[in-house]
This record gives sequence, C-alpha cells and structure tokens, in this order.
Amino acid sequence: MEVVLVVVTVVLTFSAAVAISRIVKGPSILDRVIAIDVLLAIVCAGLIADMAVRKHQANLTLVIIISLIGFIGSVTVARFVIDRRTHEH
Repeated sequence: MEVVLVVVTVVLTFSAAVAISRIVKGPSILDRVIAIDVLLAIVCAGLIADMAVRKHQANLTLVIIISLIGFIGSVTVARFVIDRRTHEH
C-alpha cells in the first residue's frame, strides 16, 4: 500500500505542476480555465486517494463542492466567451 501511495502522490504532483504551468503560460482565457478545471480534478483525486487509503469518507462533501465549483466556473466562463464573441461580429 505504501508503494501505491507514493506512486499516486508523484503522479498527482507532476500533473498539478503541469496544470499550474499551463495556468501561468496561457495563452488564452479558455486554456487557463481548462487548466484550472484539471487542477481541481487533481485536488479531488488526491482527496479521494486519501479517503481510500485511510478508509474514511470525511472529505466526500469537500470533493462534491470542489467539483460543483469547477463545473459552474467552467460553464460561466464558456458563456462569457460565447457572448463576447457574438458581440464582436
């Protein structure tokens, strides 16, 4: 179990670093939003891995809230970008 936990931690850390670099680099707002969504999914995966290893469900509410915030944020930005593009033409 220790080896699995180390491998999961390394993979999630590397994934988070790549997502953060995409947030910083950009080039567009949609790239940054997708990277933030991926980062939220990585955080949720870390919380779920913690729940699996320690055999508890204390973080389940937090995972659901983070997922909802990510979804609502992505939909809001997508609507903003679509509205902005229709006014430009």
